[in-house]
Amino acid sequence: MVLRILKAALGVGVTVDSVLTERTVTPGGTLQGEVKFTGGDVDQKVEGITLEFTALVERDDKGETATTTHHFHRAQVSGPFQLAKGTAHSVQFEVPVPWETPLSSLAGRPLPGMTLGVSTELALDKAFDKGDLDPLTVEPLPVQAAVLDAMESLGFVFQTADLEDGTIAGSHMPFYQEIEYWPSGEFRDSFKELELTFVTGKTTTDVVLQADDHGSLLSPGHDTYQRFTVSNDDAGDMVEALRTQLQQLATRRGAAG
Repeated sequence: MVLRILKAALGVGVTVDSVLTERTVTPGGTLQGEVKFTGGDVDQKVEGITLEFTALVERDDKGETATTTHHFHRAQVSGPFQLAKGTAHSVQFEVPVPWETPLSSLAGRPLPGMTLGVSTELALDKAFDKGDLDPLTVEPLPVQAAVLDAMESLGFVFQTADLEDGTIAGSHMPFYQEIEYWPSGEFRDSFKELELTFVTGKTTTDVVLQADDHGSLLSPGHDTYQRFTVSNDDAGDMVEALRTQLQQLATRRGAAG
């Protein structure tokens, strides 16, 4: 999978071609690949090559929804080196994927509303050249997949997913992902909509449930939210654990209403 190609970088004919070993990653996993580069018409000093993870995020701009681009992770895959004219070289890389990287795919199916990507940045003679965003596919960890499967088993129907501007408690990201559902089954009379957010770390994952659209995740302590922690090693059936959390949320929501 070609991430991007820098053509005639800065007018000197330097090209960079980054290729992934695997097309799909998971939070906390490793992005592996190879950067291939070829010198141009003259000898050049390359100051570095960097991979940049990027996400398209929604934000509230004076009452109107707008989108902005967040560069949420950078990883240098090469330091300075001399690139002789016309010569070809390559660098293998292994880049850690942040634990809180949002999901963009589920069981091989893209999540509508999600735009994630990676670009390759070439620093040459104190200038930078960065190309178009190329898609990044992020599948859930087993524990996240177990929670999402439980939502479906309890009758919740996936609606869409998006990234919202802002940082919620326990997160290090400048945005958070909301996976939106319509309820059916036993919870069809309890909620109009339900939004699910993961806050994932190395050993545990927090699951945040938001009922309807009362407030926002940036208003801590609001009683239409339910937050619970699961171990990343717990990838078994989550139906009963999730049902308990949803029942508590429905009870509190009803009392608040």
